[in-house]
Amino acid sequence: MKTAVITDSTAYLPRDVRRANHIHMVPLNVIFGHESYQEEVDISADDFYDMVKEGRELPKTSQPSIGIMTEKLEELAREYDSVVSIHLSSGISGTYQAMVTAGEMVEEIDVRVFDSEISCHMQGFYALEAAELAKNGATPDEIISRLNEMKQSMNAYFMVDDLSHLQRGGRLNGAQAFVGSLLQVKPVLHFVDTKIVPFEKIRTRKKAIKKILSLLEEEVEEDGTYKACLIHANRLEEAEELKKELEQKHSNVEVVLSYFGPVIGTHLGEGAMGLGWYRQS
Repeated sequence: MKTAVITDSTAYLPRDVRRANHIHMVPLNVIFGHESYQEEVDISADDFYDMVKEGRELPKTSQPSIGIMTEKLEELAREYDSVVSIHLSSGISGTYQAMVTAGEMVEEIDVRVFDSEISCHMQGFYALEAAELAKNGATPDEIISRLNEMKQSMNAYFMVDDLSHLQRGGRLNGAQAFVGSLLQVKPVLHFVDTKIVPFEKIRTRKKAIKKILSLLEEEVEEDGTYKACLIHANRLEEAEELKKELEQKHSNVEVVLSYFGPVIGTHLGEGAMGLGWYRQS
């Protein structure tokens, strides 16, 4: 059985990485006014943050249409017997459910949809693992089993630098955003039961980032190997320094860099920083 792997654009896997690993992608959308852009296709993260800086209104976001998903599945059905499709958490987007519906509409291919219950490069870790397994002939059931195993140790925490994005996105009321900004509150957030919830409110950016790094340090055990990812919203140099710091402290943690692209960046805002990891062995 030949199995394809799909993810969506919020995994933020660069095009060359997707191509090298034979990972297919369906894009979510960001909408500035009357203009709609497919993430990772029509608009890059750099483009997005430039457009926000130009003073345009904060965009809206939308999931891929079922039509785009069915087209992708019909295309893959000409070459593959099955698909494992990995998507951002069902608690923050309808993308997962839309692919479930699309899979039921396309009868020519067996579609297994996996709820990552997370997003960004942590979702990408699942897609990369699935692609490696598919290349080595694993069945869809074996791939899903391994992804569920990874989920047991998958963690991610992130801090928000600009509370106005959470407030305008309806995740924080105006008074909370105003008071939080005055107090320099930098909320640390994480995923619980598919949804983003507060983990801790911390004063100042420096302390919030220190807290996130300490959460990884508390979990790393000497006899294990781990994969981690530092994720930034237009703060590459800062992320590179944090990467060096983690690598110097933990020889058994492989650290990569990634970014909050347009869709997730719409809700978190520029300056957000995240760290995610899972135990490999």
